[in-house]
Amino acid sequence: MVVSVLEEMRIRSLGVIDDAVVELSPGFTAVTGETGAGKTMVVTSLGLLLGGRADPALVRVGAKAAVVEGRLAVDGRSAVAVRAEEAGAELDEGTLLISRTLSAEGRSRAHVGGRSVPVGLLGELADDLVAVHGQTDQQGLLRPARQRQALDRYAGDAVSVPLAEYAGAYRRLRAVAATLDELTTRARERAQEADLLRFGLDEVAAVEPVAGEDVELAAEASRLGHAEALASSATAAHAALAGNPEDPEGIDAATLVAGAHRALESVRAHDPALAALADRIGEIGILLADVAGELAGYASDLDADPRRLAAVEERRAALGQLTRKYGADIGEVLAWAESGAARLGELDGDDERIAELTAERDALRAELGELAQALTDARTEAAKRFADAVTAELASLAMPHARVSFAIRQNEAGDADAGIEVGGRAVAYGPHGADDVELLLAPHPGAQPRPVAKGASGGELSRVMLAVEVVFAGSAPVPTYLFDEVDAGVGGKAAVEVGRRLARLAQTAQVVVVTHLPQVAAFADRHLVVEKTHDGAVTRSGVRAMEGEARVRELSRMLAGQEDSELARAHAEELLEAARGGA
Repeated sequence: MVVSVLEEMRIRSLGVIDDAVVELSPGFTAVTGETGAGKTMVVTSLGLLLGGRADPALVRVGAKAAVVEGRLAVDGRSAVAVRAEEAGAELDEGTLLISRTLSAEGRSRAHVGGRSVPVGLLGELADDLVAVHGQTDQQGLLRPARQRQALDRYAGDAVSVPLAEYAGAYRRLRAVAATLDELTTRARERAQEADLLRFGLDEVAAVEPVAGEDVELAAEASRLGHAEALASSATAAHAALAGNPEDPEGIDAATLVAGAHRALESVRAHDPALAALADRIGEIGILLADVAGELAGYASDLDADPRRLAAVEERRAALGQLTRKYGADIGEVLAWAESGAARLGELDGDDERIAELTAERDALRAELGELAQALTDARTEAAKRFADAVTAELASLAMPHARVSFAIRQNEAGDADAGIEVGGRAVAYGPHGADDVELLLAPHPGAQPRPVAKGASGGELSRVMLAVEVVFAGSAPVPTYLFDEVDAGVGGKAAVEVGRRLARLAQTAQVVVVTHLPQVAAFADRHLVVEKTHDGAVTRSGVRAMEGEARVRELSRMLAGQEDSELARAHAEELLEAARGGA
């Protein structure tokens, strides 16, 4: 008997459940009850605890929030314990506490081992903790894509390794094909783009602009255009500073400053402060002389050359043609020319690029063909083992003559260029290979194998699903399995065999089954009942463990709808006795 992974769940204000504690058996726990809603809340609680989608409508009307808490027994060396500790969680003597809170406003919070964590962490832990299966999973098994996934999961590394290589080559082929398609289907647009780029680059090359040239020319044009005004102002400023030879009586700044300096020099020895001022006036005199000299040189050097001005304006006009088309200034024009030249190089190299991509595409198709063949071979080998194992399980589920098999086939490609070569044929392919995988069932001798979607009744499909899960449990086990009414459509002897097989599975894993069949519930190590009460205004549900006489009464109710029926009680006791002796 294994140690239970999920020991207990506490549910508060979720749906019709006010406050309930669900204690789970280390082996086989059956959950029954009159109302489907209450039992569904148990499954929903576990789903929330394991990172499932949080719907605020699940919060009980009038409550602020719903809370689901779980206590799990985990090995401190397990992947679950390691991942939880990486997230900051703490284990308490081999016990890990998990909780999920869902507010009526839709906010969701998760805690693991006393530490607040992202809800996504619960999903990561769930992958190694629990396998949940219900009637929606049965419907999923009807889809060929899910059947292929199930086969690949069973095959393990034999399929996953080449499938990973195939997926990488497939993605690369898609990218190469998309680029090749763009190059070939947009040839006209790309040729037009190349012509426009050549024209623009030729315009730029003809002008030969230099970075910053437009700014320098603008300054020169302004100076040449106002040469007379500049010369007149410079001459006037020079006269004000140094004097005008034609006006000997005039007063200039240099003379005044020199007079001030002489006045202070005669008394500077009597006061250091005044001496300092005299020095500063002397410096001013020197500065005035320097500025006056530069003004004289500026005025004499200034050349109002109309021909140079015309040349500057002509050059500025040529640069302006470029800035109107290719950038706000010459710097941007030069940047456009650089990127345009690189783009033109790409466009001019299209023919060579097309040839390279075509060769790469053909090589990738050949590689995909080889990998697809390897996938087909691995799946074919695994399909035989998987089908034999499921068939053997069906024999213990009251389907002794049923046979399960897989049809693995490839479809011819409508266009040889659109397919890959597998086994000498051009076949269609996709992201998972070239195989169409379909699970077939022959329910009795002489029956032709048919797709399980067409050849299985509801009860048969439930048993096929259970058989598949039992086989998975042997190849890639998880500690806990939750089955939500996977026995729907099953009755009589078949129901007894389903219960017996679940009990055997519970010898190596924890099994929780939500069921409406007394034949299945009788095999459980622990029997929980979801009970509903109604006071005329509010409906409430709770969870109660059934033992001894109470369990007999519950099985009687499930058998005949009458807890006190003597015949039903006798049948219930017989079921329990058979379960104890033949599990």
